[in-house]
Amino acid sequence: MEKNTLLAVVLSVAVLFGFYIVQGILFPAPPPQPAAPPVGEIPQPVPPPPPVPFAVAPETALGVPAFTGEETEGVAVGFEQLVHIETDLLSVELSNAGGNIVSFRLNQHMDGDQPVEMIFRGDGGSHAFTLAFGPPNTQPETSLFHVERISDHTVRFYRDFPLPHDPSARFWLEKEYRFFPGEYMFELVVRLRADQMMNFDFGGMAYTLSFGPQIGPAFQRLDRHQNFRQYFIFDGRRRRTERANDSIISPGPRWAAIAGQYFTLIAIPALPGGFSLSFSERMPEPGLPSVSRMHILRPPLTSSRTDDVFRFYLGPRRLNTLQAYDRGDSAIVGVSGLQLTEMAGSRGFLAPLERVLLWFLMLFHGLTGNYGIAIIMLTLLVRLAFFPLTKKGSEATLRMQAIAPKIKELQTKYKDNRQKMNAEMAELYKKEGYNPLKGCLPMLLQLPIFLAMFNLFRTHFELRGAMFIPGWIPDLSVPEYIWAFPEGIQLPLLGWDAFRLLPFIYVGSQLLYGRVTQTPDQKANPQMKMLLYIMPIVFFFILYDMPSGLLVYWTSSNVLTMIQQVTIMRYLAKKKAAQAAAAPPPVIASPQKKNSGTIVPPRKRKKR
Repeated sequence: MEKNTLLAVVLSVAVLFGFYIVQGILFPAPPPQPAAPPVGEIPQPVPPPPPVPFAVAPETALGVPAFTGEETEGVAVGFEQLVHIETDLLSVELSNAGGNIVSFRLNQHMDGDQPVEMIFRGDGGSHAFTLAFGPPNTQPETSLFHVERISDHTVRFYRDFPLPHDPSARFWLEKEYRFFPGEYMFELVVRLRADQMMNFDFGGMAYTLSFGPQIGPAFQRLDRHQNFRQYFIFDGRRRRTERANDSIISPGPRWAAIAGQYFTLIAIPALPGGFSLSFSERMPEPGLPSVSRMHILRPPLTSSRTDDVFRFYLGPRRLNTLQAYDRGDSAIVGVSGLQLTEMAGSRGFLAPLERVLLWFLMLFHGLTGNYGIAIIMLTLLVRLAFFPLTKKGSEATLRMQAIAPKIKELQTKYKDNRQKMNAEMAELYKKEGYNPLKGCLPMLLQLPIFLAMFNLFRTHFELRGAMFIPGWIPDLSVPEYIWAFPEGIQLPLLGWDAFRLLPFIYVGSQLLYGRVTQTPDQKANPQMKMLLYIMPIVFFFILYDMPSGLLVYWTSSNVLTMIQQVTIMRYLAKKKAAQAAAAPPPVIASPQKKNSGTIVPPRKRKKR
């Protein structure tokens, strides 16, 4: 039927278009950026243990040892020293070359057979949390600092620097790192000291504190599925998505984040006088396919001293872990909204829908201990929830078949008057009690479920490394494969680097589903028949590199829907047969009997 065909084509195109823009929904363009409110004061945590005493000259009023030229160039700071700090969650390595962090490992999360390294440096010598006297394009400071180990979890780097315009005048810089057991968040205190009031202005900035070149774990390339970067800021009211285009965000937000698929860096500066911020993806380094830098810009100040406190979260993008800072279940309190970084793209009604699906997924995993089986059980639950709508859709399909001859008659009768034909068909639908949208509704309502599932399987931390079938699907959060191409080889145009089995199973299930559930008028329609084969092939290319958990869900949904549809159609066929058997037989006038040899004349009508 032309009407039925047009409706199916429009619906299929709409669904296909929705899937093509799924990345645009999950990675929306940033909205206009209103000015963020001033950064409020953040309560300070319990101070670390007092530093180990060391000799301070009585005439030194800076709180750090007085340096001489010989000390600055001598053994004390003449070679690089590495400082190792260990907590139950972290293994951190710091260098006195600039007072930077060179390694930040998460002890409880593995990348292969090694703990996850959160500072991905490639082949270069870049460090993280570097400080440059000037704007972001200034060369970071790599001078060798003095080292003071204050406690097991606190270390201080310090040294003096000459003023560029007056080498005889000097000021002091300290970088003190404070780590806490049971925490992925740590503190960095930057102190500037001078003997007298001075203008800390180096190229329009007092200094720039930068993280880079990239958050870990290591990856081969960034894409929009498994490895990606998102940039967030939180202004105290809502989370906004930013672009890494070096634009200055001023005044600075409450916090800012660089987020990957499962791990994130969050910066929470607490600077008197405020700050500015920018994200950058330029200046890649050897061995790095991409860079993701964050720059915190300290404006110039005139003072004899300043104490700037930065807090950084460098760890898993896990809801319960991030919510602890809102609940106050942390040694570092007063940080709100961090759980918003856990949502990798859910917006509007998709966010609560994703939470509901996650709750059931975790429930089923608790019962089975296998996330793959939990996904199949979740799919079954979704199919049961949609059963009433699916049943109504099937009834609408049968109703459509019943009135198809009348529709065909109207189309033939009014083929030259489309307006009249549409009006007559609308009247026919009303008279027969048929709603064309009933058959489309189940398919349309499944699109939000698919989008929520897509985001859930892509970013839910517990699915990272979740095994379904050993030797085939060891990780539901990434695409499975049965044969990986040699390193560096990809299929032209497609970019595929492995042969995957699940997409082929999905196509088979989709074709079988369409063949079993298609209606007689669809079988007779060449356009609908072609659509039956085209749509699964199109989605085969779309879903090829998707997380295997998503394909397990989609394939299971096809199989369960097919079983459900066959059951419904058999039920409706039996119901129709029972109604036909129960209906009284139609009254048929019997022909007049003929007597042999006798002609019975017709009865004459009486005149009135």
